Amino acid sequence: MNATIWHNPACGTSRKTLAILQETPGVDVTVIEYLKTPPTAAKLGQLYADAGITPQQGLRLRGTDAAERGLPAADDETVLAAMAAEPVLIERPLVETDKGVRLCRPQDKVHEII
Repeated sequence: MNATIWHNPACGTSRKTLAILQETPGVDVTVIEYLKTPPTAAKLGQLYADAGITPQQGLRLRGTDAAERGLPAADDETVLAAMAAEPVLIERPLVETDKGVRLCRPQDKVHEII
């Protein structure tokens, strides 16, 4: 099985999720450090749709100015554009496999798609 993780190595939850993926037999992991290589707004929209969540639910509030900017109440296109332009606004980690996509907070949510 292939798995792609949008990863932030400074985040403990992201590191724990990556470790679960790496320790699971048969999982081939692709790691994308999204702060260095951010996904496009279209890719983020697809990931959130596949995860069954809204872009607003994938918005990182802690440690960002998202709330001050009104992003939690903004329309999807505005949120996705802000995330693509400033990837620090993306809550992490996002994991995509053949079985689906999850925002892995807590990290054990990754077990739903591996």
